[in-house]
Amino acid sequence: MKALREVLAEVNSRGRALGHFNISDLVGLKAVTEAARELNVPVLIGLSEGERDFIGLCQVAALVKSIRDQDDYPLFLNADHTHSLPKAVDAAKAGFDAVIFDGSQLPFEENVKQTKRAVEAIKAINSSIIVEGEIGDIGSGSEIHQTFPEASRTMTTPEEAKQFVDATGIDVVAPAVGNVHGLLRSMVHGEVKKRLDIQRIRDIKKATGIFMTLHGGSGTHDEDFRMAIKAGITIIHVNTEIRLAWRQGLEAAFAKAPDEVVPYKLLPHAVDTVKEVVRRRLHLFSFE
Repeated sequence: MKALREVLAEVNSRGRALGHFNISDLVGLKAVTEAARELNVPVLIGLSEGERDFIGLCQVAALVKSIRDQDDYPLFLNADHTHSLPKAVDAAKAGFDAVIFDGSQLPFEENVKQTKRAVEAIKAINSSIIVEGEIGDIGSGSEIHQTFPEASRTMTTPEEAKQFVDATGIDVVAPAVGNVHGLLRSMVHGEVKKRLDIQRIRDIKKATGIFMTLHGGSGTHDEDFRMAIKAGITIIHVNTEIRLAWRQGLEAAFAKAPDEVVPYKLLPHAVDTVKEVVRRRLHLFSFE
């Protein structure tokens, strides 16, 4: 199987993006892997600190390895939004393919210092692990919000991004380019879509010359996704859309069979709704 770095280079050269989807249970894992297999595209599975605490760090690593080892399928595992060095080290030792060290809430110099330490520690464990750093403020929590922060006041500049990349030695940079975590209530049914600063993406890519991740992809306008990929985005994160589909699938299952108590008869409905979201996004990132 190709290494994650090779896959990133390949999708980047083809003007495509690698889809990244968060999970916290077997429903998500089944939905993401089945959708990727049906489209025959590589995929990144991510777990935040909270998601890793729930499902188990070593447990999810073992699950993903068992699926990948069946036929060398390009299924990769990412430790999403890791805020401390010990947790980053734990993920690296557990066998994760990538670790996002997120010091974006820290002052710039402190973010540089701690991210650099994380890169050195992770690479000492396994030099092939992809390490991502984040700069700028895109909010927190893949949830449904009433309002978003004013993104234009916190977006990353090309100069900051270059300084950050040069000083830390990261493999991937995650900037703030109009993106934001979560969804607004008005976005749940598609009435409103997030819009991105495409020129800023293009400028940051030119300044840094490395792979770039778009966090907070849920609810983004499809055309903005297409333009962001052309401008230099290599990885796109989707989480809140997954969580919303998971809930809607379960609600539909309970409504259809209110007296059912057997999990394996109810949960496939959630697998199907999540899988449809993943399939649609993967198709957009990989083919359109």
